[in-house]
Amino acid sequence: METSHRVIVGDSSELADVEDDSVELVVTSPPYPMIELWDDLFVDLEPSIGDALEAGDGEAAFEAMHARLDRVWEEVSRVLVDGGIACINVGDATRSVDGSFRVYPNHVRITEAFEERGFAPLPDVLWRKPANSAAKFMGSGMIPPNAYVTLEHEYVLIFRNGSSTRSFEAYADRRYEAAYFWEERNRWFTDVWTDVTGELQALEGDELRERSAAYPLEIPYRLVCMFSTYGDTVLDPFWGTGTTSLAAMCAGRNSVGCELESEFVPVFDERVAGVDHLSRAIGDQRLEDHRAFVRRRREEGGGLEYDADHYDVPVMTKMETGIRLYAVDDVEELDGGYRAEHVPLEG
Repeated sequence: METSHRVIVGDSSELADVEDDSVELVVTSPPYPMIELWDDLFVDLEPSIGDALEAGDGEAAFEAMHARLDRVWEEVSRVLVDGGIACINVGDATRSVDGSFRVYPNHVRITEAFEERGFAPLPDVLWRKPANSAAKFMGSGMIPPNAYVTLEHEYVLIFRNGSSTRSFEAYADRRYEAAYFWEERNRWFTDVWTDVTGELQALEGDELRERSAAYPLEIPYRLVCMFSTYGDTVLDPFWGTGTTSLAAMCAGRNSVGCELESEFVPVFDERVAGVDHLSRAIGDQRLEDHRAFVRRRREEGGGLEYDADHYDVPVMTKMETGIRLYAVDDVEELDGGYRAEHVPLEG
């Protein structure tokens, strides 16, 4: 199996190099409006945002930041196939503007933006970030009533493009081979993820490190496996250090990433150098986790009715029998991206 991975350096509000209806899944984590880390980026794109912040008008700045993101969501609507899925990882912001502290609900505003473009909101996921400090309380601490709840979760907002799901040819191998194990489904499709940990970014230079806010690889990898099949293309319009493309490569999907800042591209080049080992380790771990599940179930007196076609393991349902995991065997760098060769994972 072969996959392609394109990297576009430019403004994701103008994805001219991505054709209409050419993407099956979008997985991305945009800059979060009203998080100070992203102020300079938003102001560079729209100077009026800086004027609003200087004037102490937090609501105007919040709306202007989202207006910039709306231009990207327009492009997402254009390139995503009917029935395709968009997964947006975002956190709300807490901030004091002109002496007034409040929360800015990014997840609400993005949901409204997608609904306005004809997307159907689906049940979302909350994932809990690792706590950064034991002394994490905001406000007056132990004295009521002016302390505030600390935000320790982010959202994965999930939308379907249009009113109907994607259609496939009957018993499509690429779909059944991309099945997940029963116990993975139970863990991945719960609406609260507490088992995702943070990931330190090994970037050269303090400035580059501060400008990166990559989410853990586990998040896009799960989403790619949950909402796409082999042969699909995954788009990340806020590419950063390429975590979504790395996840797509490990999962045997094609990818397209768009990044405004070219300095991040060499970081992805370094990450790709070890993707063969990474993809194999992920696949091996999935198989080992399933074997552990089988042992636990048998110890508890439960049975598994079916056998996997490609692995010497039983499975819970008939839909799992065709599961086939792939590992990256070779990667070739091309002009503007990569081509990866995948081989079936033995086990």
